[in-house]
Amino acid sequence: MNKHLLRSMIHTLQAKGVEYADIRWVKRQHENISVFNQSVENLSHHIDEGYGIRLLYNGAWGFSCGSIFEEKAIEKNIKLALTIARASSAINKEKVTFGAYPAVHARYASNYEVDPFSVSLETKLQYLLYTNEILLQSPKIKFAQSSLDFYRTDKLFVNTEGSEIEQSFIESGGFLETVAVSGMATQKRSYPISHHSQIRQAGYEYIKELNFPENAPRVRDEAIMLLDAPTCPEGEMAIITDGYQTALQVHESCGHPVELDRVLGSEISYAGGSFLTLEKYGKFRYGSPLVNISADATLAGGVGSFAYDDEGVKAQRVELIKHGIFTNYLSSRETAPVIKKESNATMRAESWNNIPLVRMTNINLEPGKPSLEELLADTRKGLYLCTNKSWSIDDLRLNFQFGTEIAWEIKNGKLGRAYKNPVYHSNTPYFWNNCSGIANKDSWYVWGIPSCGKGEPAQAMHVGHGVSPARFEKITVGVKK
Repeated sequence: MNKHLLRSMIHTLQAKGVEYADIRWVKRQHENISVFNQSVENLSHHIDEGYGIRLLYNGAWGFSCGSIFEEKAIEKNIKLALTIARASSAINKEKVTFGAYPAVHARYASNYEVDPFSVSLETKLQYLLYTNEILLQSPKIKFAQSSLDFYRTDKLFVNTEGSEIEQSFIESGGFLETVAVSGMATQKRSYPISHHSQIRQAGYEYIKELNFPENAPRVRDEAIMLLDAPTCPEGEMAIITDGYQTALQVHESCGHPVELDRVLGSEISYAGGSFLTLEKYGKFRYGSPLVNISADATLAGGVGSFAYDDEGVKAQRVELIKHGIFTNYLSSRETAPVIKKESNATMRAESWNNIPLVRMTNINLEPGKPSLEELLADTRKGLYLCTNKSWSIDDLRLNFQFGTEIAWEIKNGKLGRAYKNPVYHSNTPYFWNNCSGIANKDSWYVWGIPSCGKGEPAQAMHVGHGVSPARFEKITVGVKK
């Protein structure tokens, strides 16, 4: 990457008469190591580097990208972006307005103790193989996987307003899962999350904190136990969702519907819109008075944290739901004026070859007052649902169904027997208005999701969720026959 070349190209863009332009250089390393049934399943180390040019010309956007850092190649991409903008301008019914922002010069690096890329491959493999060995200590376990993921992302942002922002991030994480089989019965348990790695803005020290070997025996034994467990009962009852399931609930039923570009129709053809339409802004009762949800891009360790977004706007904390009332959207420099606000710094792109979109940062459910133990003790009858297994939500983020890997009976304030195949379904306002308790900060944990999908072409973004377990009353549970 040549800073002087990128600065020179910004001057070229200004000379072309653009209303605004920025260039984003991104270099990302991603290492994945996965062990399946005591054999190495995957061992990959990718390095991806390039730049994206975004410009506004005659009220329309143009974008192009490349990975060859030579003046002629970049000039060719500038020409392509201008051609796209001109073509778009000819058919746009409304011109894009893009208010000016002051120039920013800044550097930022996320915190970590141990660079994960400095840890030997042998050490990482031994850790995963030992975890697999523990998971497979039963003939009923037919599938055991343990995996680690590490990311290093370096970014440089320059624009025609004079901004120059450098940022660097280290992220680490992993997960394990096991499948038990008996006859036709199959059950799975995962840790700390399912589907993919739980990640944190941290170094290799976070892998030690996750402590796979200590948690593997419980995961293995619960998978086996579920083979003979009764099926989750059906009916209307109180449920308490564990931290990870609460994080997925916040993600799907709050994080996505408050994206202002989605509300304005940008996702309609691909991922749907939002029930939180503009007339609800600032007055709609989204949840009970206990429900406070914020977007915080300054949260330490969150994978949705940064210093500046991909439009050069400073990271911030924003209240989305305050005492149950919907109070704000996630917005960009282009969309925020629609609600007479300034951008709250949520524009991010997956990589150099993607345009930035309004994306979740760290969408957090603020902790309540009772401990998790007190919340359970205060529940006469219900279910404690743990570890997301499946989800489905409609294109307005309104009606949904979630499944978890395991449910524990709650009876007179105590946890009882386990149930297999639990599911629950509801609609978003009803569900959050029936929130009757949120555990306190002792149970509050920052979950990191590396695969939040949005956009067309699709982009997978790293987003975070700080949450505690939460209780919801009169929720329909189970599969109706």
